[in-house]
Order: sequence, then C-alpha cells, then structure tokens
Amino acid sequence: MNLPNIKEARKRTNNKVEVFYDKYQIPESIKNIGNGKKYFLLTYGCQMNVHDSENIAGIMNELKYEMTDKMEDADVIILNTCAIRENAHNKVIGILGRIKHLKEEKKDIITIIGGCMPQEEGISNLLKDKYKWVDIVLGTHNIYEIPSLLEKVIQKRNQLIEVYSIEGDIIEGLPAKRDSKYKAWINIQYGCDKFCSYCIVPYTRGKQRSRMPKDILNEVEELKKAGYLEVTLLGQNVNAYGKDLELNYNMANLLEDVAKTNIERIRFVTSHPWDFTDDMIDVIAKYDNIMPYIHLPIQSGSDEILKRMNRKYTIYEYKNLFYKLKKKIPNVSITTDIIVGFPNESREDFQKTLDIYNELQFDLAYTFIYSKREGTPAALMKDDISLEEKEERLQELNSIVNKYAKESNMKYLNKKVPVLIEGISDKNDKVMGYTDTMKLVNVAADKSYIGKIVDVLITDVKTWSMEGVIDDARK
Repeated sequence: MNLPNIKEARKRTNNKVEVFYDKYQIPESIKNIGNGKKYFLLTYGCQMNVHDSENIAGIMNELKYEMTDKMEDADVIILNTCAIRENAHNKVIGILGRIKHLKEEKKDIITIIGGCMPQEEGISNLLKDKYKWVDIVLGTHNIYEIPSLLEKVIQKRNQLIEVYSIEGDIIEGLPAKRDSKYKAWINIQYGCDKFCSYCIVPYTRGKQRSRMPKDILNEVEELKKAGYLEVTLLGQNVNAYGKDLELNYNMANLLEDVAKTNIERIRFVTSHPWDFTDDMIDVIAKYDNIMPYIHLPIQSGSDEILKRMNRKYTIYEYKNLFYKLKKKIPNVSITTDIIVGFPNESREDFQKTLDIYNELQFDLAYTFIYSKREGTPAALMKDDISLEEKEERLQELNSIVNKYAKESNMKYLNKKVPVLIEGISDKNDKVMGYTDTMKLVNVAADKSYIGKIVDVLITDVKTWSMEGVIDDARK
C-alpha cells in the first residue's frame, strides 16, 4: 500500500526526469482477462484528465474489455477524478453510493478510483477507512500499472491503494482509445511548478516535465497519417514547455515544428501569462495552421489579489501581452478564467475585475467561485466573504461575460468561416463543429460533412453558439 503525502508532493529537486519507453507492459497471464467483460469509465475535470481517460480506455481495450455506457452492465467501473474544485469531489462521493449498491447486487464488480482526487491525503485515507469496498485506488503517476493492479485484485480481492507523492517521470507508449477520429489531444508536458496559492495541481500532478520533441512530433505524424485534422497540445502550463529539458528547445520551437508537419489545425492549452514569449506570438502569427485562439487565464483584475494568488504578473503586464496578441495575430480569439471570492477579495478588488473585463472584452470566460483546497497556501488564508456575496459577484460578472460573448459572436454574422465538422448536433437535424477561433457552430448539413473542414456561412448568433449553412466544402 502506498498513500500520498502532501509534504512529499511539495518537494522539487534537480533530479533528472526519466523517460521510460517500456514500463507499460501487459503480462502474458492477463492478456485476455477482459474477454466477454465490460468496463464503464467516467471522467471529471480538465483536458489532461480527458486524455488520461483515453489512455485508460486504450489499456482496457488491450486487456480485451469492451466499453459500455451503462454502469449497471459493467464488470469494471473506473472513475477518473478531478481535485480542482469541491463540487467535483462531491459528485464523486455521490456516485460512490450508487456503485456500492451495484456491488451489493453484483459482488464481482471491480471498482477503480484514479486521477487527482486520490493524490490528496485526505481522500486516499477516506477511501482506505470508509470505502474499503473500492478495489483499486491509483493516482496520476501510475496509469500504466492498471494491468498488474487488476491481476492482483482479481487474485486476492483485497483493496489496493497505490498512490505516489513523487515528482514524476514520463511514461511513453501508453495506448489510447481516442474519443474522436478527427481531433486529438497530445500531452507535451506533465505537472506544474507555478504553485498558485489556490491550486492543488502541483501537488497532484508532480513537477513540470516535458516530453522529448521527437516523441511529440512522431505522435503528430502518426495522427496525421491516420486522418486526424486537428491536434491540441496539452499541459498544465504549455508555455513553459522545454524549460526543464537539457536542450535549447522551447514552446516556440515546438509550435513551429508541429506546424511544419502540415497537419490542418493546431491548438494548445493552457497558457500562463508568465511564460508567453514574443517568439511564441511570432510563430502563431506566421503559420496558418496554428489556430488564432488563445486561452489566457487572468484570474483577477486586482494586482493585490494576483499577488495573494502567487500569479507573478501584474494587470499592466497582462494587458501588454493581451494587446500584443491582438495586434500581431489577425482575428485572434482570446478567452480566460476568473475566480471570484478569493479570500479577502474586497468589493474594490472585484470592481477591478469587472473593469478589466469591460476593457479587454474577452470572447468568453470560464468563471468560478473560489474553492478551498486543503494543503494549499490559500486554504490557510482568512476567508470572511459570505457564500451569498460570492454568488452575487459571480452573477454580476457572468452578466458581463454573456454580454461580450454575444457581441463577439455578432462579428461573425453573415460571414464565411472555416469549421471542422465533428459530429451530430443536439439541435435537431444538424451537425456541429468549431471555427478556427473556437466558436461552436451548429450547421444545417447532413452527416456526410462530418470529418471535413468546410466553409460555413453564419446565419444566426447566440451567446454560446452560432448557426450556419454550408457555403463551400473544401477538398
């Protein structure tokens, strides 16, 4: 049994990150353990978690399990969890009750809890003490161990908790069952060393560690050969890519090399303003296949709150970067994240957030009420703002977000835009996809356009999406 330890998770050393190409193995004895069986996989959280789940699904398929979307039909139930906000915790705890009832009826069900939640001391101890019927608990560092953990639990039916509070290495060669045939996530780095005072991610994901450029570029080439049209480069802070490598190679270099593969579309998330260089901006502006869409979290409009958040930039610096992006990248769309109700956020601090939003007029913002995370510095700060006040501030901010989101979309009315059609829309008999600037479009067209980038004439706009008709399919 290995339980997490937050003191160990805080550590950062100069120890070299190891890259393993053969650590993921399926023992001969269990290659077919999933024959005739099904697994159910539920994912919470960020794009990194979504891609982790694609790896988990790939492993389960190699073990010959079949995916099911009905928990009741599953022989193995897997929850890939998120620790960034309290409501994600609550959802997982709630669904564990459903699973317990299922296990009472179907005693051979194997339950696996993975992701960021088990990396928290309190959660792993809770699972050990009060949820002994959960069979396997693992964290973010050892997805590759799923085959061996399944073998052990099938043999002994004892609870296995294997969660490591380590800086982490890089495990190459994991299989992936991708959710789409046209767009793909690609991890370019893992972990984070920024230590924003409110964020649990540096503790749950380990230190920043970049994949080797050749491994990333090989993955892009393989996806392109397989017919993929779009890749999104993933990291907790993609702009810092390469800083930990013993190479003179950074995010600007990687973006340029990925662009030179000539894959149709390239995106990247998530950016920290601290590491967004002029070289990056120049590369984005230079290549048409790097999409003019930047997600750039600001978090607050108050320098005092940013300082308490340990964000390490000022509003002045953020604005300079914002306007530089707008000036150098034609038609760029910029979205952001904002936290309201951070400990000791005064009304004046919050007004500064409203003011900066009114000035910059983002295309969209993902807004959240501050969520206390045990083990982070912000959790020790006095928080004397009532939940009622936080909710009122969120509502006030969202009214501005909605206003500018609609205004941003209005600029597209009666214009042609390129859209990658991804699938069936939930809007009647339409298909759906995203523009180069990451705008959701529901298109009046049949299924034959799925998997193509087409020119769409925008005929109507809403706050969160647009409507359009096919203008001219690009071959």
